[in-house]
Amino acid sequence: MKNIILDVDTGIDDALAIAYAANSPELNILGITTTFGNTSVPGATRNTLDLLQVLGADDIPVFPGAEKTFAGHEPADRATWIHGENGIGEAVLPAADKQAGDMPAHDFIISAVHEHPNDMSILTTANLGNLARAIEKDPEIVQLVTDVIVMGGAVTVPGNITPYAEANIYHDAEAAQFVFQSGIPMTLVGLDVTLKTLLKRSVIDEWKEKDTLLSRSLAHMCGFYMDAYAKENPKLNGCPLHDPLTVGAAINPGFVKTKPMAVHVKTESKEKGQTIGEETENGHIKVCLDVDSGRFVSHFLKRVVS
Repeated sequence: MKNIILDVDTGIDDALAIAYAANSPELNILGITTTFGNTSVPGATRNTLDLLQVLGADDIPVFPGAEKTFAGHEPADRATWIHGENGIGEAVLPAADKQAGDMPAHDFIISAVHEHPNDMSILTTANLGNLARAIEKDPEIVQLVTDVIVMGGAVTVPGNITPYAEANIYHDAEAAQFVFQSGIPMTLVGLDVTLKTLLKRSVIDEWKEKDTLLSRSLAHMCGFYMDAYAKENPKLNGCPLHDPLTVGAAINPGFVKTKPMAVHVKTESKEKGQTIGEETENGHIKVCLDVDSGRFVSHFLKRVVS
């Protein structure tokens, strides 16, 4: 069983990733840290706690992160057009009984890494501010983490928030650059591969037929998400599984094909958030360039509402 921390900004695809991870016996979720992006830090924390209760996994602790960027700036506007005002497509989940932990997210990351040296992976599906703060405070964790699997970046394809940048990297480009240059072992699951995955609209009807609180809630979220994507691409008839692929790569690295690279992040100008990769045998970042989409999506569907 692989020990993991999930670092999220629980919007819709984060919710899918959390459900996928919670229903996967290969993974032991030590805790979940939250940040801004798809919604605010309080919103992401609330959504995470509520979802964990629906999943029957509310024993997993949740720790909120900082509400400003690594450089101390206010975050960019939330992506309400694609994730809704509440971050989860206006789906309404029962309010969780449990509260978030008092420890700051980056301190929890440091503590967990030292409790599980060389036996823990960090899965990030949001900006990298929490991890950057953890590395800045305790650089030793760079040598103690097994792997960091990041949903972020667009090395060989255009961005999705600007022509240059993928949203998670854009939301805190300074944090991403700091983490990428730290030497921490990393797998970058970017738009290069996530756009090759597709959750089909027909799945929503199947989930509704299952008629559980989880399946109905995820169907509602994904309906909102797919409608947003349809405004951009009417022929898509579904949505990419960005964040869930990060979980998939943790469960089975064979779902993706990678190349070692050195990756640099632009932190200013119109190219802010752009991820520039250079192939090198000594690169500590494994950049995903291809995905066995059919095998991954099939695995995801068997787990996510089980």
